Amino acid sequence: MQVQPALLAAIALATLSACSTTQSSNETKSTTTTTTKPATTSTIPAVGEPAPIFVLPTNENKLLSLERLGGKWVVLYFYPKNFTGGCTLEAQNFQRDIARYEALGAVILGVSVDSVASHKEFCAKEGLSFRLLSDADGAVSGQYGSLNVRGGNKTSARNTFVINPNGKIAAVFTAVSPANHSENVIAKLEELRGQ
Repeated sequence: MQVQPALLAAIALATLSACSTTQSSNETKSTTTTTTKPATTSTIPAVGEPAPIFVLPTNENKLLSLERLGGKWVVLYFYPKNFTGGCTLEAQNFQRDIARYEALGAVILGVSVDSVASHKEFCAKEGLSFRLLSDADGAVSGQYGSLNVRGGNKTSARNTFVINPNGKIAAVFTAVSPANHSENVIAKLEELRGQ
């Protein structure tokens, strides 16, 4: 049986076209999947490393330097956004346990990319007595490997760092569950202080 060259060319063209369409569809799916995951901008500092130093404005619109807290235990927690369910629960639990943190000689600092005004309103609404820091450009969140970028929008990832009185990272909690996080941090602080 003899096949016409024109028929062979048409079959080859149809096959190439189908393969090209399939590949394009796969590439589109792959790209879509990739862009739905938030990208973090840096690596998380490891236990034993010096805590990255920063100066940020507080909910009271005063500058706070991590360096000035030397000699104290610092619980530095990053969270995505004020007035959201998980973030509100996490903040309320830290506030509920504030006396326990103070008894352990620890200072709590919350960090998100929210504005100073948003932090001020959030503290007032939730009765928070600890300071929230505005990392509006996400630079400090990035230093701590805790900046998520999705579609051009930035949020802080829900990570917590316990910094010892010498300014070194003593414990790291990543992708935490807000419901019991404060209790876990207190248990870790008690363990670290007992060493």
